[in-house]
Amino acid sequence: MADILAAGTKAPDFSGVDQDGKPVRLSDFAGRPVVLYFYPADMTTGCTMEACAFRDEQDKFQELGAVVLGVSVQDQASHRAFREKHKLNFPLVADPTKEICRSYHALGLMGMAKRVTYVIGPDGTIADTFKSINPKPHVARALAVLREKGSNHALEGPAAAGPDSA
Repeated sequence: MADILAAGTKAPDFSGVDQDGKPVRLSDFAGRPVVLYFYPADMTTGCTMEACAFRDEQDKFQELGAVVLGVSVQDQASHRAFREKHKLNFPLVADPTKEICRSYHALGLMGMAKRVTYVIGPDGTIADTFKSINPKPHVARALAVLREKGSNHALEGPAAAGPDSA
């Protein structure tokens, strides 16, 4: 299995559905930075900790004009229950076919997603990638990368709210 995609690589576009069955494509967010994080499974301790950390810092991501998308191999019903239970305020993309995970080299052993985070710039190029067993640092590092790369330039008026960022 290949290692994760490197910074400087064009992020592969993908098509999936969120927890409510709404289509989600990376290209929907062209012109905005995207934090695309892959996680092993809904409702597990580490994944819940990570998702809640992204939830709790959502206002900081929005201030930077960035959208957060979580991806795992569970279906939309599982994602909907996870999102509702923990009051998550960003979309969870269902990848039961594992195509998105494969394209981002985030498919782990036993068919689950690896814990990998990609910070994608407004131009669709991967600005930074990181993986870890510990879920907490992903949120802080993603925010640091966005601040370092000056993502504020992507924020332009009301359009910056993007498709259903709630």
